[in-house]
Amino acid sequence: MEPLEGNMADSLKPETVFTRQERIATLARQKSREFAFLSLNHNLDFHWLETAFGRTRKDGAVGVDGQTAAAYEANLETNLQSLLDRAKSGTYHAPPVRRVHIPKGPGSTETRPLGIPTFEDKVLQRAVAMLLEPIYEQDFLPCSYGFRRGRSAHQALAALREGLMQFGGGWILDVDIRKFFDTLQHAPLRELLRRRIRDGVVLRLIGKWLNAGVWDDGSLTHPDEGTPQGGVISPFLANIYLHYVLDEWFEREVKPRLVGRAFLIRFADDFVIVCTHESDARRVLEVLPQRFAKFGLTLHPTKTRLVPFRSPAHATVREGRMPQPDTFDLLGFTHFWARSRRGYWVVKRKTARSRLRRAILTVSAWCRRNLHRPIAEQHRMLCSKLRGHFAYYGITGNSWSLSSFREFTERSWRKWLSRRKRGHPMTWEIFGRLLERYPLPTPRIVHNV
Repeated sequence: MEPLEGNMADSLKPETVFTRQERIATLARQKSREFAFLSLNHNLDFHWLETAFGRTRKDGAVGVDGQTAAAYEANLETNLQSLLDRAKSGTYHAPPVRRVHIPKGPGSTETRPLGIPTFEDKVLQRAVAMLLEPIYEQDFLPCSYGFRRGRSAHQALAALREGLMQFGGGWILDVDIRKFFDTLQHAPLRELLRRRIRDGVVLRLIGKWLNAGVWDDGSLTHPDEGTPQGGVISPFLANIYLHYVLDEWFEREVKPRLVGRAFLIRFADDFVIVCTHESDARRVLEVLPQRFAKFGLTLHPTKTRLVPFRSPAHATVREGRMPQPDTFDLLGFTHFWARSRRGYWVVKRKTARSRLRRAILTVSAWCRRNLHRPIAEQHRMLCSKLRGHFAYYGITGNSWSLSSFREFTERSWRKWLSRRKRGHPMTWEIFGRLLERYPLPTPRIVHNV
C-alpha cells in the first residue's frame, strides 16, 4: 500500500496509533493479570516511531553524541527508518547515558544524579513506553499516581487528604527508599517484566537500556543495578517495579491482615501508608524493610518514621492539655491539622520549609547572576518563576507561604538591582515606582479543596 501524503496522513497517524493502543488495552483488560503478551513489536512501525518522535521533548539537553532534536529532524524519515530497522533486527546499540550531577538546592553539597540519553534513544524509549503503557495501566492500582497519564501529584495530595479526613487521621508511615533509582535491581525487574511481556524485541531493548552504561566525567561504567533518572523509560520501569514490590503486596497481603483500616498513596518512589491503629502501623513498619530487602531495596533509617497524626477532635485530653499531632511532608507540602473557618478540624497543607527555602535561594541566585540584564527581561523571567511556583504550590490553605515567596522575590530583586550602579541605591520608593510599571504576579490558589 502506498503511504498517504500531506495533511491526510498527518491526521491519521495519531488516530492509528491510539486505536492500536486501545486494542492492546482491551486485550489486557479481558485477560487475567497472569496473561503474558508474546508479540507486541509488530505495532512498532514507522508511524509508531513518528508519533513517538512527536511526543518527545525537543528542548532537552543533548546526550553523549551531542545530537540535537533539530539536527535529527532535518533528516527525520531516514533516521526513523534506520532506527526501526536496527530495533527490529537486534542491531540497535543503546548508547551510554551522560550523567550530570544536579545540586539538590542552592548552596547544598548534596547532588542528585541525572541521566541524559541521546535524542534517538529518547524516541525509541518513548515508542516502547507507548507499547507497555496500555498493558500496565490495566494493572496499576489507584494508589499509584506518579508518571501516569491523566494522574498528577495534586490528585495524590487530594486522595491523601480525603482519606485522612475520612479516617479522622491515624498513624502515618512516612517512608523514604534510599537511592531507589540507583539501587533498582535488574534481575528482579526482568523477572517481573516477564509476567506480562514475553516479546523478545521489547525485552531485548529494555535489557540493552539497563546495560547501556553511564558516561560520567570522562569515564564509562556499567552498573549492574539502577536505572538513570532522566530517561523516558526509567520512571515507567520504576512504576512496574514498585507495583509488584509494594502496591500489589500491600493490597493483597498486608491489608487483609490488619485490624483496622489502612491505605497507601504513592507517587513514583515517594509514598506514605496511613493506618487507623498504631499496632497495625508498627507491624507494617516491622515487615516493610524485610519485603524491600528481598528486592534489593533499603529504607532510609532516619528519614523513615512513624508519625502520630490523629485529629485533635478525636484525641483524649492528657494531663489537662490536648496532645498535639505531629506533621509530615509529602510531595513538597507539610500536612498538619488546623481549624477551618467554621471551627472544624481539617487537614491543611503548606509549602514544606525545605522547599520554600530552596525556592527563595534559587530566585536570589538567579537575580544575582542576571542583575545586569534589561529590567523588562528580568521582569518576564521572574513572572514566569512566580507563576510556576503558584501553579504547583497554589493550594487551599497555603496563602501565607505563597505571599512569603512573592515578598522574598521582591526583596531579592530590589537587593540585586541596587548593586547595578554604585552610588544609586534602589530605595523602596524607587522600587515601588518600578513595580507599578513592572508588576509581579499576585499569589493565587490554583487547586481548590
